[in-house]
Amino acid sequence: MSISINPNKALWEKGDFTRIAATMRESGEALVHKIGIWKGMKVLDLGCGDGTTALPAAKLGADVLGVDIARNLVEAGNRRAKEMSLSNCRFQEGDATNLRELADQSFDLVVSIFGAMFAPRPHDVAREMVRVTRPGGRIVMGNWIPGDPTLVAQLLRISSSYTPPPPEGFVSPMTWGIESNVIERFVDAGVPAEKITFIRDTFTFNFPSDPSEFVIAFRKYYGPTMNAFDAAEKIGRATDLQNELETLFIRHNKSPGKETTSIPATFLRVTVSR
Repeated sequence: MSISINPNKALWEKGDFTRIAATMRESGEALVHKIGIWKGMKVLDLGCGDGTTALPAAKLGADVLGVDIARNLVEAGNRRAKEMSLSNCRFQEGDATNLRELADQSFDLVVSIFGAMFAPRPHDVAREMVRVTRPGGRIVMGNWIPGDPTLVAQLLRISSSYTPPPPEGFVSPMTWGIESNVIERFVDAGVPAEKITFIRDTFTFNFPSDPSEFVIAFRKYYGPTMNAFDAAEKIGRATDLQNELETLFIRHNKSPGKETTSIPATFLRVTVSR
């Protein structure tokens, strides 16, 4: 009997996303302070990685559950919570398309920053987020925007140009960055359109070396980029991909020093009121 492998789980367990997440900490903390967290608030962080937003929320006194499909990231999150002595934050494995282990209406706030957007079946994801949010609660998503000129949208665009076409029926994660799609998905899940709002926001990646080294970190540790290099190597174009990404990272680097990297990336911040 063959065991089926969840491709989304395999993608995020590939490499070590904690190395990339480490460059996102300041922005994660800043975002949590912006979205309104209070002591004792019940928060679900969906697609939480190793806690870039879950741990700052817990530091503000919220009771936080982080759920991610990747076992290595869940383990890393629990380690970080223990190191910070945050008993009000725990991490467990779960799938954003089916949160069967979580009860209806059990969270005041559901947060998913560049997390649930990568899960398949976006309508199921929206329904599950709505189901576990209590009436009067909120859902906050951060989603990368297709065609946006800033870093991540361009990184994913370039990477996808080197990889084989996705399987039939595949829905791009980037469709979560289009307002009309977000409205359609949450309306389908029972939320009135007027309860869904959008703003453009910025996440900044801070890396303690030059942009070329930052590209190497993505090549070694970030699943989508790793897959792109695997595909590019098969067709003898890995150097082309490396050069294209280095040009991108150098162009967007705002750091005043040559030995550090600071790259802002625009995203769509979605707020859904229940």
